[in-house]
Amino acid sequence: MAGDFDHSDFVDPDFAGARRPAISPAAALAALAAQSGGSAGSRPPSRDQINEQVTAAQEALVRLKRQQEDLERERTQLEESRRRRLEFEQGREEMLAHLTRGVGILTEVEQSTRRDADHMARTLADLQAAMAKVSALNEQTWTADSYQTELTRALTTLENARMEWNSAQLRWARLSPSAMAESGAAVDASASRSGPGFETLVNGRTPAQWARLGLALTWPVALAVLLVGLGLAIALARR
Repeated sequence: MAGDFDHSDFVDPDFAGARRPAISPAAALAALAAQSGGSAGSRPPSRDQINEQVTAAQEALVRLKRQQEDLERERTQLEESRRRRLEFEQGREEMLAHLTRGVGILTEVEQSTRRDADHMARTLADLQAAMAKVSALNEQTWTADSYQTELTRALTTLENARMEWNSAQLRWARLSPSAMAESGAAVDASASRSGPGFETLVNGRTPAQWARLGLALTWPVALAVLLVGLGLAIALARR
């Protein structure tokens, strides 16, 4: 019985075909060409066959070139999309950083400016009140009996006004003598550029002229008040 065993009885054709080595497309074409050549009696290809092969090769090249162009176009679009996406992400982060910092800085400046404005409003109100009190001083209404009392009250008012003015100068640099001198020089220069009639007031006088005139008129009065005060102080000290 063992001598009658045939190995071909258990051979699976599909399994045997699957175990055959894979053939490359070039080898398949070569085998096909050899087969066609062998079927034709191993004769060389004719001119028509060569032309057909050339045409087929050209068409294949055209298709490959078109596919390459399509792939290049798709790659360019993808690169542009990636660049724009990167630009969007970087721009968003950059602007968020700038805007966050700017909002923080301006918020702090706005709060500081608001506090300065409140302080300036209070200082302005104090200066206006002091100016009203000083302007209300009128030695023409003093009598001989109330002269000493009115003079003491006037000097106290002036001292309080001077304290308010010194405090305002310490708080606001714009009220310092140098800053006020620069501001006055700028006003005078602007007035000279604008012409003599731009800021001319009553009787043809400019604000600077009125200021100098007021200083010239009030200086003797202030000096007299100071001398009287010193005289009274000396007299009281001698008693």
